[in-house]
Amino acid sequence: MSVFTTADGTRIFYKDWGQGQPIVFSHGWPLTADAWDGQMDFFGRQGFRVIAHDRRSHGRSDQTWDGNDMDSYADDLAALIDMLDLRDAVLVGHSTGGGEVARYVGRHGTARLAKVVLVGAVPPLMLKTKENPGGLPIEVFDAIRQGTYDNRAQFFRDLTLPFYGYNREGAAISEGVRDSFWLQGMMGGIKGQIDCIREFSEVDYTSDLKRIDVPVLIVHGDDDQIVPIGASGHMAARIVPGAILKIYKGGDHGLPTTHQDAFNADLSAFLRDEPVEGAQQQRSHEDA
Repeated sequence: MSVFTTADGTRIFYKDWGQGQPIVFSHGWPLTADAWDGQMDFFGRQGFRVIAHDRRSHGRSDQTWDGNDMDSYADDLAALIDMLDLRDAVLVGHSTGGGEVARYVGRHGTARLAKVVLVGAVPPLMLKTKENPGGLPIEVFDAIRQGTYDNRAQFFRDLTLPFYGYNREGAAISEGVRDSFWLQGMMGGIKGQIDCIREFSEVDYTSDLKRIDVPVLIVHGDDDQIVPIGASGHMAARIVPGAILKIYKGGDHGLPTTHQDAFNADLSAFLRDEPVEGAQQQRSHEDA
């Protein structure tokens, strides 16, 4: 099992497969690197080096009492990238992992990066505020905290329904996917998972997004029930100059799983500097 130790002594589990240009995947809450299995296998076979880690207090990494914050997550990612001496890397972040990728750029820049991909990602800000009226009220996140604390085993099981769009009429429900989500979630530490809820809901990533100066692909489903597209994907695409926005019509939050083949094809096109089918290049606020 591959593990590295951060500056504060936290042991972080990671996978490092294949050879070629590196793609580094950052998972969502409350999952693990295993959430990227469909991408790790596919792109590893396409001649890329594929890397994914379990965020601290998630999966097989240490369950820490302190340091379950986005700055630490980003610094852990930087430590992994530096340890492996990655160059020309592509960072792919889903949901909370998108916040991690954005904060990495905000704190560490893009010198080691070639491209960035945000999938159903939380930036710029999920919380509803006076300045962010399209966000979700704090009560939504308080309920997530309470559900995780009261009975996370049941809460994680129930969360799979809106997460993968399985509560929509006609949805093809996979009990295997639901079981995998539950298992990954239960591997993590409850303290770190509860701490992380603040990081994906109340942290503002606007300044981090503005620092991205490499090509960016933003992928989002317009029926994402976990990270609504209006305050996230649409807003992020307006903030990042020249971002490419791909919207999956009827798409849910768990796109890398529920739309695995389509997502892999879109990511592959972006990696190879080919047009992403159905995507549009956005203008920033400054250009509008």
